[in-house]
Amino acid sequence: MTDDIRNWIETSPYSRFLGVKVEALDPAGARLVMPYQDENSNPGQVLHGGCAASLGAIAGQAIARANLGDEGAPYHNAQLQVNYLAAAKAEEVVIDAKLLRKGRELCFVEVDIATREGKAIAKVTSTVRGRMGKPEHASYTSAGDDGQSDPGSMGPHIGQIPFIGNRGISVEHMTGGTSRLTMPPIEGNLDEAGHMHEGAVLALLDTAGAMASWAKSGVGPFKASTASMQIQNLAPAPATDLVAYGRNIDNDDEIYWTDVEVASASDGRVYARGCVLYRIVK
Repeated sequence: MTDDIRNWIETSPYSRFLGVKVEALDPAGARLVMPYQDENSNPGQVLHGGCAASLGAIAGQAIARANLGDEGAPYHNAQLQVNYLAAAKAEEVVIDAKLLRKGRELCFVEVDIATREGKAIAKVTSTVRGRMGKPEHASYTSAGDDGQSDPGSMGPHIGQIPFIGNRGISVEHMTGGTSRLTMPPIEGNLDEAGHMHEGAVLALLDTAGAMASWAKSGVGPFKASTASMQIQNLAPAPATDLVAYGRNIDNDDEIYWTDVEVASASDGRVYARGCVLYRIVK
């Protein structure tokens, strides 16, 4: 079983792109590592927040798979809380996960992400669900947006950020505190089963939340980062074009609260939703 989980982590196209490796794994906990790569970065060689969320999701699923076994499949992180504590700049990160409680279908997992020297980067708590072979869940349909297609002054340049560009993420709309981003099912966004990797979905959600916040604040020489995210994955996403709708619901001129839905571009079925807490210091 441990070898199967190691293979799931290290051979899935998305996690292979990240460079994730397993150092230790058993039902009680796991240690993963991810080297620094320019491809995973924001400007300035800073680790993209979507990577940290992805690492929490991967580690959470690893622990659940080790506890619930093959019969627990398919798996998804039904809920994640991601708190970003500091930036990792051109540094390898270490991911330590531990099981908090095992239920019949749910595993509660805590994940710490830090540099090799011990600087805390992020704290993730995850509720991982094993669907125990149950039929695919038919989640609700997104109401979408008003169909405007104005990427603003910032949108056309977002794809130049290494991690975002490598996901194929494109900004279709980014004005007035709203955003609409798309992401294709390229190989580097997939898991070992050929579905959209949960980590790639989280990266899209994070980016849509940030873009809606920028669309509210306006562009300037500001410092900005995601402070935290609360995410609900309703079902594993198939290999299809995804669209993320971001809507800034409130802000106090520094902290921006943005709701995001990630849905199928073809039929609007929602696979993930959440709230991104974004900070822009002017």
